Amino acid sequence: MFEKQIQIPSAEDILAEFPVPKALAAVKRERDRQVIDVITGRSDKLLVIIGPCSAHEPRPVLEYVSRLGKLNERVKDRLVLVPRIYTAKPRTRGVGYKGMFSQPDPEHEEDTLRGIYTIRKMLLDTIEVSGLSAADEMLYPENYAYVEDLVTYIAIGARSSENQMHRLVSSGIELPVGIKNPMSGSIPVLINSIYAAQSSQVFKYHNWQVKTSGNPYAHAVLRGRVDNYGNDIPNYHYETVMQVLDSYNNTEGGLKNPAVIVDANHSNSAKHYKQQIRIVEEVLQNRSYDPDFRKIVKGFMVESFLVEGCQKHDVVFGQSITDPCLGWEDTERLILDIAEKV
Repeated sequence: MFEKQIQIPSAEDILAEFPVPKALAAVKRERDRQVIDVITGRSDKLLVIIGPCSAHEPRPVLEYVSRLGKLNERVKDRLVLVPRIYTAKPRTRGVGYKGMFSQPDPEHEEDTLRGIYTIRKMLLDTIEVSGLSAADEMLYPENYAYVEDLVTYIAIGARSSENQMHRLVSSGIELPVGIKNPMSGSIPVLINSIYAAQSSQVFKYHNWQVKTSGNPYAHAVLRGRVDNYGNDIPNYHYETVMQVLDSYNNTEGGLKNPAVIVDANHSNSAKHYKQQIRIVEEVLQNRSYDPDFRKIVKGFMVESFLVEGCQKHDVVFGQSITDPCLGWEDTERLILDIAEKV
């Protein structure tokens, strides 16, 4: 049984009610171009998508991105920093805090309409205070339309990468979409997802039959896998990355813009958040060893916040309430180190 609670206005109505100011829209367009240039190879900078596991409250997020914006000024000749502002949280068992989109206050009940307004304001404020536009995870495909004018990078999670609707909607997005390998770690499934996202599709979306042109910027994200016994198995090593490159090259019909982003957390680190530093270092060493590896690895995803670790309830300002993250001091050192070794 479905109990109707709150009627949500259409995305078109919400965007018309809260449009992006022209100056901030221009900043976002430039940021989009920078990220696209990395994925296509027009730029040899590295992409670093970095931020908290989930954005549960605007104030610490804005403090974090303000610091990131200042740090960006020091590394922008070598890196493209994209703050990770994930507003929907997947749950392994389907229950618990599901992110700001549905629950803008993690200590109170769900309120999706207030969540949408809260997120739009936070993403606008992010651009204004830092000059950086954000990455978000497209956990629920129909929600993307409510933030499409504010985000620069879209991630498709491991649980979603085999889902047909995620693939179809990705094909209509005009931004880089990073598709993670499925929980099984299957590279053929990952490549099939990218192929679907890069292809033209026809389907029902927001009460319309739509036709997409295909997204040439859809690409692979390696996040590790989970075996049949629940063990985390990393897949950021040289051999796996080169297998992905071979799969790109050998796909019938061809794929555009071969690219891999390495997710340094999740099953690659077994959620031991400090290991992200070591994993990034190993990938950077492999980039210096093999020009083909260097060419396909376009950057990293890193989970980081103001205070390291995590907490069950929002008590410590700037500490994750979901998975544990690097703290700011480690974050700053890591970004500067990446910039030095690009």
